[in-house]
Formats: sequence, structure tokens, C-alpha cells
Amino acid sequence: MAEVRALALRAAGINCDVETQFALEMAGAKADRAHVNRLIEDKGLLDRYQILVFPGGFSYGDDVAAGKILANQVVHHLADAIRKFIDDGKLVLGICNGFQVLIKMGILPGNGTFKQEEVTITNNDSGRYEDRWVYLLPQTDRCVFIEPERQVYLPVAHAEGKIVTKNAELLQQLKSDGYVAYKYVDKNGEEGPYPINPNGSTESIAALTDSTGRVLGLMPHPERFVRRTQHPHWTRLGEDLDPDGIKIFRNAVRYVRENLLESCTA
Repeated sequence: MAEVRALALRAAGINCDVETQFALEMAGAKADRAHVNRLIEDKGLLDRYQILVFPGGFSYGDDVAAGKILANQVVHHLADAIRKFIDDGKLVLGICNGFQVLIKMGILPGNGTFKQEEVTITNNDSGRYEDRWVYLLPQTDRCVFIEPERQVYLPVAHAEGKIVTKNAELLQQLKSDGYVAYKYVDKNGEEGPYPINPNGSTESIAALTDSTGRVLGLMPHPERFVRRTQHPHWTRLGEDLDPDGIKIFRNAVRYVRENLLESCTA
């Protein structure tokens, strides 16, 4: 069987690339890590892969704004390569800081094109770094990474995770067009105030997808729940516990196997 190949992108300050690579490998992909400068030097490198992940961390120290410097670097040097990657039917995942990068690039929300920001991610309402576990409920059946109607439990770890939209009209479009991928909820699937919504995100939005459903950005960290022992209550839940985080990576690998392997460069 041909290999599903995935790439976790590195840059200064990114600190979740090893965990992301491990999660991809657990899901069945042949995963590599590469610094963004390697892609800039060899833009054809992306042709070898079907999944591209922007991992979490603090790219370039978030010195200008969370994800902004890496986003500018990608837009100015890799816009055509990334656009081709998406147009070829491949998958892009942005986790936490990686989600912020996709927002700053203009890939999310929308249809995978680079355009002026219409959504941003800003400081948590709590005014502090939030490190806690949250429940997420899918809001669309479009996105290939997620299972519709299946609530998941994942950790968040960020100081800038509040998603806000440019205006009320765009917010309504995000909801009506199926761009909202996950919302923060309680264990009963209901939206609520802090800490259910850990950052004050508009209408509890935790993740966004694009019109293709092949691009996903989310603030929680699925790569941090790929083994049952990573769950905070794993000793009470038994050996049948199937980690929610690994499912997102498995869904991506399954999609590639079923839809892309014959047409992708090995």
C-alpha cells in the first residue's frame, strides 16, 4: 500500500512539532518535520506530501502578534505553493499557533484563498494563559478531519485564543456557510461562560474550516491526547478509552488513503 505522507512545519519558537509528528505516525502516516526555510529553498518539497500541519507553539516568539511573522513569511514566499497544495485536494491542519498562522495568512475563514483578514484571534478575556481541558462539539459535516455530532475532549494551552469577527454579517456567514468546525461546550453539549469557553471566543467558536472542508484550524491541541494515559481521568475510564485527539489525525490519514494516494507523488 502506498504511504500517506505528512509534513509538520517548523520555525523558531514552534514547540509542538515533535508531538505532532508522533501523532501523525500513530495515525498511520509517514511523517516528517521541516523548517519553513527548507520549503522556501525547495518549494517542490510539498509535492511529496498530502498533509501539511502548522503545529502549535510560539512562532518567532509571537513578537508582533500571535502567528503573524510566520504567516507573513509564508504569504511572501510560499503563497503559490500552499495554494497549489490546497487546490490539488490535499489537507492542511493548523493547531493553536498554527491556527493563528492560517488566520493571519487569510486561508481561514473562506475558500482557501489569500485575502484580507476578516477574522482574528486575540487575547483571552481572562487576561492570562489558559491551560485546561475543554469539550468541543462539531458544527458542520463539511470538514474531513472531524466526525459530525461527535463531541470530543481536548486540552487548550494559549494566551491568545479569542476568535472575533470583523462584523456581525461575517459571523452570520461563518455559521450559515458551515465554516465553524467546533464550538466550546460543557459535558452536556451546551455553550456556556468561562471556563467552558476558556478565552471568550465569539459564540464559543473553537475551530474553523474552509469551503472545501480540507483545511482545519483549531485552538485545542489534538496531538496532546493521542494516548489514553494523557486524559486527566484515564485511571477511571478503563482500557477501552479511545483518545479523541488521535481521531482527528486518523480521519485525515483515512481521507488521503481513500481519495488522494493514486494521484499524489509518492
